[in-house]
Amino acid sequence: MIYSKYLKGSLLIILLALFSCSGGGGSDDGGETKILPPEAAVLVSPEKDEECNQGNVVSDTESRVTFRWNASANTNNYTHVLKNLDTDVTTEQSTATTSITLTIGRNVPYSWQVISKSNKTTTTATSETWKFYNAGEGVENYAPFPADLVEPAMGSEVPSPVTLSWSGSDIDGDIASFDVYLGTANPPTTLHANTTNMSIADIALNADTVYYWRVITTDEGGSNSQSPVFEFRTE
Repeated sequence: MIYSKYLKGSLLIILLALFSCSGGGGSDDGGETKILPPEAAVLVSPEKDEECNQGNVVSDTESRVTFRWNASANTNNYTHVLKNLDTDVTTEQSTATTSITLTIGRNVPYSWQVISKSNKTTTTATSETWKFYNAGEGVENYAPFPADLVEPAMGSEVPSPVTLSWSGSDIDGDIASFDVYLGTANPPTTLHANTTNMSIADIALNADTVYYWRVITTDEGGSNSQSPVFEFRTE
């Protein structure tokens, strides 16, 4: 009888211990810690669509510029992405801090963005993309930034008639016009329109055909810039 009571008491203790281990986690995912993805960083400087005069001049052609952004949540390190808009050459630098100093060309347009990364997940977050001109000597008028092609998106399939839309910006604020090239050759050589608008609607195109388009932006001083070439297919 004593042995039986002892056995029952031991079983009760074991059951209580198991219950406390399994039922006390308070987590919907079985007690596992939820991994939060990194959030996108907020860019600070060089400022968007502005002339950068903050760098230290290294030579007639180069200066050292510090890029800064705000810290983003759930982030261990950042990848700074810089693109020379004259040459389309992109460089990437990794850092665990919220700033990086680089030697870059003077009187050159650039775009930059920051990718937030975490050691706990492969998911990343990308900031906005900002454009700026790195200041140079004796510049009275800056060429406009290359237009950003918006619609149709690169590689998309769209019905006809087609609407082309883009965005343009210029430090001097003196964009005069846009030359829109559209055709089946890459790069397109057929001038579809010269316009002051940033969209063209109801363009009738052949079905099941790949088209290429680009925009050349010209300012009042005669300076211009070319966008990348985008392609799309009609349904």
